[in-house]
Amino acid sequence: MTDRSSSNAQTVLVTGANRGIGLELVRQYSKAGWNVIGTATRPEAADELRQFAADVVQLDVTDQVSVEALADTIEKRPVDLLLNNAGIQQLMWTLDEIDFDALNRLLAVNAVGPMRVTRAVLPNLRLGRRKTIVNITSDLASISGNTEGGFYGYRESKAALNMFTRSLAAELGPDGFTCVAMHPGWVQTDMGGATAATTAPDSVRGIRRVIDGLSLTDNGTFWTHEARHMEW
Repeated sequence: MTDRSSSNAQTVLVTGANRGIGLELVRQYSKAGWNVIGTATRPEAADELRQFAADVVQLDVTDQVSVEALADTIEKRPVDLLLNNAGIQQLMWTLDEIDFDALNRLLAVNAVGPMRVTRAVLPNLRLGRRKTIVNITSDLASISGNTEGGFYGYRESKAALNMFTRSLAAELGPDGFTCVAMHPGWVQTDMGGATAATTAPDSVRGIRRVIDGLSLTDNGTFWTHEARHMEW
């Protein structure tokens, strides 16, 4: 990879960076002076992403070959912050409406994908100063908060991501890592829709504030972009 970064700045890697929350994360971190690595399934079509990311890398989080290629591309470059943001949603309200092919896709992208990426990037994170991993999840993944049902597949995939966060925190905490799950709010994106309560800029400003305030004692916790602790 041609490293266009500043040697003094911290580096963040954002998955699913070509639109929505991911693109806004890239924009804000870039403007804050970070070196940004943004991933997209089709980098050649990610025109807006290229305006902000120091490096744009092809990545399909469901494809092990693609994930390994990402690791090869960034080689031994230190990464301070990993934002596992790539995710999808398909609305399935009742048990009868479940499309099991779609369910498998949700699990592959939302739950297994971050596991693939984190393992591949872990050597880079160990070289970084910050050693922070943030998994973008949802309040819909809260088991104690699920009183209405629905959102089949999406809830399960994000709940699995939450459990991965807890396991990761237990494993990597002794090595100085801080691993958290982050609910970005109901955001006005292609996924959240135009009537959502929060804009992408406001969501990301909140996410960044929470990340900036994290310490080792926050390892293994679940946050909202409004800096509230979520119940698992």
